[in-house]
Amino acid sequence: MTIVNFTPLESLSGGLLIGLASTIFLLTTGRIAGISGILKGIFTSKTNDDRLVRFLFILGLVAGGFIYNLTSSNPINAHAITEINPKLIFGAIFVGIGTALGNGCTSGHGICGLSRKSKRSIVATILFMLAGFITVYFAN
Repeated sequence: MTIVNFTPLESLSGGLLIGLASTIFLLTTGRIAGISGILKGIFTSKTNDDRLVRFLFILGLVAGGFIYNLTSSNPINAHAITEINPKLIFGAIFVGIGTALGNGCTSGHGICGLSRKSKRSIVATILFMLAGFITVYFAN
């Protein structure tokens, strides 16, 4: 196996920032920083203040990538999607169904749930990882 992009400092700082953001979100709002739940709440929340907090959180996630690319000496070279690929559409649908069935996504269960020692999140994270391993095995 050849490691193509070995970026330990960026990975460490990214992990620290995710942990810090999750902690600040929990302390300031009393809620878990699960991205699928935050995104869903933008459309289902009953108060404008709650929608605004959720929208700003998602905006911060997107803006973070742009800020990194603008300030980094090693910007991310993302490839634009130039055509509709049925695999991407089915993948997105299955991820959406999975987050709905699992009552959360990898950020909610894998980061926030594991740090709280949630049994449900431990099982969900094991299943996420197993599904990823199986997908990679069959895709390659």
